[in-house]
Amino acid sequence: MNLFKIFSEIEQFDPEATERYSFYSRRNLIKYGTNLAAAAIPTLVATTFNQAFAQATTPPSAAAIEVANFALTLEYLEDEFYRTGLAAAGLVPAADRTVISQISKHETAHVNLLKTALGAGAVAKPTFKFPAGTFTNYTTFLATARAFEDTGVQAYKGQAATLINDKDILQIALQIHSVEARHASEIRRMQGMKGWVSDTTQTSFTQAGINLKTLTGKSDDAIREAFDEPLTKDAVLAIVKPFLA
Repeated sequence: MNLFKIFSEIEQFDPEATERYSFYSRRNLIKYGTNLAAAAIPTLVATTFNQAFAQATTPPSAAAIEVANFALTLEYLEDEFYRTGLAAAGLVPAADRTVISQISKHETAHVNLLKTALGAGAVAKPTFKFPAGTFTNYTTFLATARAFEDTGVQAYKGQAATLINDKDILQIALQIHSVEARHASEIRRMQGMKGWVSDTTQTSFTQAGINLKTLTGKSDDAIREAFDEPLTKDAVLAIVKPFLA
C-alpha cells in the first residue's frame, strides 16, 4: 500500500488535511506502515486521521457564542411554550396532540444540543410570560405557535453571515433552521393555511443586494411566498421581549 499516494488522494478533497497531521504521526505512518500487515494499515491510517481532525477543532468565536445563546433563548421559549400547552387540560385536541407532542420533543432536543455545544458558556433559561388566553384558547395557541416558528426561521437566517467562519455552530444552526421551517409549515397546515409565508408582514424585497421585484417581476405576495425575509437580532428581540418576564 502506497501511503504517499493515500496522502495525495486525500489532499485532492481536503488540501489542508496533511497540515493537520503532526510530524510524529506522519513519520510513524511511513516508518511502520510498510512493516504492518495490509489489513492493519487502514485502521492505523483511520485512527491517525481521526486524532488529527479531532485536534483541529477550534473554539467558536465570541460572536458565534453570542449567536448560539441568542438561538438558545428562542429555543427555551419555544420549548416552554409547547410543554405548557401540552400540560394545559383540554387545550390541544386529540387529533393534533401527536403533532404538537413531536414538535415539543424537537424543541427540547434543540435546547439540549445548543446547551451541549455551548457548555459552561450557555445562558440560563429566562423566566417567560404568555398573554392571557394563550393556553385556554386553541386558536390563540396555534397563532402564537406560528409566530414563534416563523420568527425562529427568520432569526436563524438573519444570523447566518455572522457564523460563516464558525462552521461547527453554523452547522448546528442550519440543522435547527430547517426543522423550524418544517414546524412553521405544519402549524400553518393545522390552521388551514398554505405551508409557506403569504402574509403582509414582509416589507423588504431586497436580499443580498438583489431586488427581488426586478428579478422576478412577480407580485409582492408571490415574492413573500418564494423568499423568506431574514430578521435582524434587534427585530427578533422586539418580537420576543413581550414574552420575557
